[in-house]
Amino acid sequence: MTIELRHLRSFLVIAEEGNITRAAARLHVGQPALSRTLRQLEDHLGTRLVDRSTHHLELTAEGRTFSDKAAAALAAVDTALDPRGVRSWPLRLGHPWAALGDHTIPLLRRWDETYPGVPLHLLRIDDRTAGLTQGKVDAAVLRGAVNASGLRTHLLTSEERVVVIPADSPLAELPRITLADLAAHPIALNTVSGTTTTDLWPATARPAATIEVTNTDEWLFAIAAGRAVGVSTTATPSHHTHPSLSFRPLVDAPPVPVFLAWREGPGHPALPDLLALAHGVVTGAQA
Repeated sequence: MTIELRHLRSFLVIAEEGNITRAAARLHVGQPALSRTLRQLEDHLGTRLVDRSTHHLELTAEGRTFSDKAAAALAAVDTALDPRGVRSWPLRLGHPWAALGDHTIPLLRRWDETYPGVPLHLLRIDDRTAGLTQGKVDAAVLRGAVNASGLRTHLLTSEERVVVIPADSPLAELPRITLADLAAHPIALNTVSGTTTTDLWPATARPAATIEVTNTDEWLFAIAAGRAVGVSTTATPSHHTHPSLSFRPLVDAPPVPVFLAWREGPGHPALPDLLALAHGVVTGAQA
């Protein structure tokens, strides 16, 4: 049978709800009809997309992979059919936090001067790939290892790590900080888009306590309130200065690579221009 966009949309709602009944109610269709739509999609792909062995429906490994592909495909269709994009095709650059650090404003200014006919939209999306695998953006600035399948990357630069601490913390009296200095303090970890885990510390000297958050704002609030300290990169001070926060170099941790990433296959025609300009802005600043 022919697979239609409704099959993809239905599958994504099922994946989000984790339950056929709730998904059917959200889509305003009957549960039997939605189950048939799911079976049709699985028959077409020749694989199981969901595990129905529990009351809470779980995606299989194939289902998780297909979920990203389906989201990207629908995002591409929605973008193509958006009446606002008929006269111009904006290039969407995502980032989960800090964009390109101190290079962000020069990049945006240079782009507007060089390519005035192609709007460059900078979007912060709290996601490991800044919405890239879901098709929400055309390219993304990502830090740390990029493990998602179907992506291509170009290393732009690397950033030294810094410690982010409450301004009234005793640690603020230190000109430089080591991992050992932090081990006695709760560490704020952004589990969605952060680059720091407890693996940064030696196995025998890891922090005794952590506070898990899901975005940069929660991470900053936890630190500013004195509940934890955090580890980030030199891009953070340029975007998140606040009287309640202090920043100190972390001297014994490796730097963090910064990549420009994009999806494999056809993409926005201005992607090569963005890559060249971003590379030029970063290397020019380092010269």
